[in-house]
Amino acid sequence: MLTDIEQEATEKAAALEAGRLLFAQECGFVAAAETLDRLPPDSLPEIAFAGRSNVGKSSLVNALTGRKTLARTSNTPGRTQQLNFFKLGERLLLVDLPGHGYAKVSKSQSKNWTFLVKDYLRGRVALRRVCLLVDARHGLKDNDRELMALMDKAAVVYQVVLTKTDKTKPAELAAMIETLSAELSKRTAAYPVIFPTSALEGAGIEALRAELATLALQR
Repeated sequence: MLTDIEQEATEKAAALEAGRLLFAQECGFVAAAETLDRLPPDSLPEIAFAGRSNVGKSSLVNALTGRKTLARTSNTPGRTQQLNFFKLGERLLLVDLPGHGYAKVSKSQSKNWTFLVKDYLRGRVALRRVCLLVDARHGLKDNDRELMALMDKAAVVYQVVLTKTDKTKPAELAAMIETLSAELSKRTAAYPVIFPTSALEGAGIEALRAELATLALQR
């Protein structure tokens, strides 16, 4: 008979293994959409990655899948200019969204991206969750909160994933998590667990894989 602690450890190990196995499967680019009519069929559960430009969305997708060049990374904000879909093991679609906030593009182009992302978030039936990436050094910004308000209204579940935690001190990271937790507790569609990660060092990647694996098409 397992104790509660042993049972919890067993379940955690199983979840981590399920996440590892899922994200070790073949993952490839399947579609890019600049308009809603170009979206691929919503036949698989989808997890979208949103966040400010240069927050590290592409780096996180690459870290999760163990591939260095699956999603394009750049030091120039605004390089992701459409919704990019990647199929993972015939069980999940990962969606890299255009970054909000600063980007070296025209105002009209930025406005078009904003409309596209908002329409996708409001109306995509297959969307199971949005990972809202937040730089651990800077916390939430006004445009993050605007997106959160939209998802609250549309009842789209989202979870905050802190990025670049390797650039923060442990005490600063703990304080950031406490502050964010207090704010998220007041949000109707926010997932209550915050995931601190570092794509550079791999911190938190296994835990996030395990969480996202629970949303994949089960076999």
